[in-house]
Amino acid sequence: MRTLVAVDAMGGDHAPKEIVTGALLAVKETDAEVVLVGQFKAVESFLPKGNLPTGVAFVEAEEEIEMGEDPIAAVRSKKKSSLVVAMNLVKEGKANAVISAGNTGAATAAAVLRLGRFKAVPSPAIAVPIPVLNSHSQILVDAGAILDPSPERLVQTAIMGCEYSRSRWGLSEPRVGLLSLGSEEGKGDELRKKTYPLLKAALPSFVGNVEGSDLMKSDRVDVIVTDGFTGNVALKSLESALRSLAKMVFGVFETNDETRAAGQVILPHLLKATETYDPDFTGGALLLGVKGVTIISHGSSSARAIVSAVQVAHECVQSDVVGHMQMAVANAG
Repeated sequence: MRTLVAVDAMGGDHAPKEIVTGALLAVKETDAEVVLVGQFKAVESFLPKGNLPTGVAFVEAEEEIEMGEDPIAAVRSKKKSSLVVAMNLVKEGKANAVISAGNTGAATAAAVLRLGRFKAVPSPAIAVPIPVLNSHSQILVDAGAILDPSPERLVQTAIMGCEYSRSRWGLSEPRVGLLSLGSEEGKGDELRKKTYPLLKAALPSFVGNVEGSDLMKSDRVDVIVTDGFTGNVALKSLESALRSLAKMVFGVFETNDETRAAGQVILPHLLKATETYDPDFTGGALLLGVKGVTIISHGSSSARAIVSAVQVAHECVQSDVVGHMQMAVANAG
């Protein structure tokens, strides 16, 4: 069964060009179909002339939500925006998943208001894949949605993160770690000290505290749980470090004629090797706790990032990740 993904064509720093281009590529490269949602006049020049390609549909949306708008107010007032219309397609069963590279807060609010949240889940969390060389990605959750959670909320988030990891990568017992400033039990602030015993009781695969040095490594942990504030700082720090490292490495090849000649041989191999760490290939973040597959892509998403996001959406729909998470939360009480 092919997956139909609603794509917010107006969301993102490089919308609509990169979003539309990526959606068209995704239909060729994945087992999904897409329905582009946006203002036709804005996207028309990026579509093929004549009829739309097989597997591509278009739905008109008169409005768009800007990056700087208040999320909840914008979702409530702009009911004809591309984001809200895309969410409604999933709510009405006309699409299986939704992708947006626009205002993250608005995408979260629209998912809650239009799709609904799981019973007993006050608000959704953001699960971001962290690349690991020669292995499946880790899951970092929460990456910015719940800034001041209770210990019970972190346990709930960990349970959903486990189901995501199970569904996407087939892990029978994903190893769960609590991000802290030391690996020993008792390290960290009050939130971590109170959360530790709850996670230990709730999840047999809980490995204890993990540190920042455990990110991007496959030897200890698969799901890294933390509050949204800390998670967002950790994520942005990783992204910045990787960009700086790439700039330094590639800059070396421009040192002189000898390094430029060496670069002609080495760079193609290096570029291929670094795809693991390229955000465009990670596919975006899954919103946990809402009744529909919602993928939030980076604001600066390229066409390649949208292809990856469509692939992740397809995998999540086919594995029924939302159903598994909802059942796990209900069973946990």
